[in-house]
Amino acid sequence: MTVPQIKVQNIVVSADLHAIIDLYALSKEVKAVDYEPEQFPGAIFRVLEPKSKIILFKNGKLICTGTNTEANIRRVLDYVAKVVSKYVIELNPIDEKKRLEEKKRLEERDRERNKA
Repeated sequence: MTVPQIKVQNIVVSADLHAIIDLYALSKEVKAVDYEPEQFPGAIFRVLEPKSKIILFKNGKLICTGTNTEANIRRVLDYVAKVVSKYVIELNPIDEKKRLEEKKRLEERDRERNKA
């Protein structure tokens, strides 16, 4: 019996921008964004490069799908955050303690990956 080859083809990521987003204005001004709240509460943001889709909700939470590497996820999320930042209605700051804990966790993870 042969060993199956594994290939990552799609990574799904959830994230939170910690902001209230004006999805109406975003969809009117950014052609890559479709928003039909009667059909679905999230806006669909189609990113061409790297090819992916973001489902973005008014509360700033989002789901990213279609990428196949962590580097591409970061590129997509950085791009989307930059575009969406112009449509922030209100910021929802996260608790400072939680922010520092998350930063520390990510730094530790990156150190572990760099060791490998």
